[in-house]
Amino acid sequence: MAGMTKRIEVEACVMGAGPVGATLAATLAAAGLEVAVVDTAPLPPMERPEFDGRAYAIAASSHNLLEAAGIWARLPDEPCPITRIRVADGRPGEPASPLDLHFDAADLGEPAFGWMVEARSLRVALNAALPGLPRLHVFAPAQPTVTRTAEGALVALADGTEIAARLVVGAEGRRSPLRRAAGIGTAGLDYHQTGMVFAIAHERPHGNLALEQFLPNGPFAQLPLAGTPEHPHASAIVWSDRSPLAARFMAMDDAALSREILRRLGSHLGAVRVIGRRWSYPLTAMQAARFVDTRLALVGDAAHGIHPIAGQGLNLGFRDVAALAECAIEAHHAGQDPGSVEVLARYQAARRPDALLMLGATHALERLFGNDLPPLRLARRLGIAAVDRLPPLKRFFARRAMGFSGGPLSGLLEGRGLIAP
Repeated sequence: MAGMTKRIEVEACVMGAGPVGATLAATLAAAGLEVAVVDTAPLPPMERPEFDGRAYAIAASSHNLLEAAGIWARLPDEPCPITRIRVADGRPGEPASPLDLHFDAADLGEPAFGWMVEARSLRVALNAALPGLPRLHVFAPAQPTVTRTAEGALVALADGTEIAARLVVGAEGRRSPLRRAAGIGTAGLDYHQTGMVFAIAHERPHGNLALEQFLPNGPFAQLPLAGTPEHPHASAIVWSDRSPLAARFMAMDDAALSREILRRLGSHLGAVRVIGRRWSYPLTAMQAARFVDTRLALVGDAAHGIHPIAGQGLNLGFRDVAALAECAIEAHHAGQDPGSVEVLARYQAARRPDALLMLGATHALERLFGNDLPPLRLARRLGIAAVDRLPPLKRFFARRAMGFSGGPLSGLLEGRGLIAP
């Protein structure tokens, strides 16, 4: 972890050691940059063996990033591949529409669209990777004060340590102190919905199939998990509903909540029961007016937040990581300043339009599918069925879901690895 040095000089100081911030720090350090990562809280140990109900859907492009950073190989548990996806329109208590949309990774020549990784497993991998990188300094918990000028940035910690950095990265989440200090405004939207996350055990195997059902009050997703000896057949549930209804569901006992899940999921997995802890959070969208400032770049939830209808929130943050890392690594190897105006402008040009496009797309999907008007219900069911019969369009949507969008800053996501030191 952090050494006893009172002053260190780094090329980048990442504020926030969550999945996005820690992955960025590891990626930069693995490429030969001197990096510090600072968090006001201790690194969550997450070493308890029990499953707590949370899991991430890691897109294929994000897998490539985590592999390049040396994180994927340190996952303590085998991730569960998502090899098939079924998208359908439905209503609680009724069978899903037969006019559905099927994706199969084999049709794209890919092993999987993505992998389900337990939150605990990813944290264990990050905690194992960070101390093993000789150019990475970790300060957690630490209380930082950040000063930025055109010449550089200084991060002063409460224990007297000073970190001189060319670039500071805000990865502290939606309430980013660095974003507020820079005077960067945000545009937001409250969906008046609550996202509910938990896991279920079920009677029949899922066959690595992910189900996305569009229901009148919000999307309902079943995502395959690897399972355990105690629960050999298990899935994650990500369910959005109107906040008053969600509060009622979260207050139910396991048996009652399992019945509500079955009304939306259908009977293809047999009997189901809730396992692990339950999690909920309000659903809002947010976009920062800009992603950069003097010696500052924003990544992940500090820069944007979207509706979970497409399951792309964390993956959008990993796309920020890949783009910023490529900009900074390229500058470093060219003997240039990774925090310069030119490098930051290149990062913003690569990421802000894509994040805005994803926000608009998820918002449009929520508005299109978040109602129960019969004409619209029929139109969207016919639209889903039409896409299923258009292979080029299906391939486009599948590639986007996997995080492959092309562009000059896509090498890490495409699996081409780190730029050699």
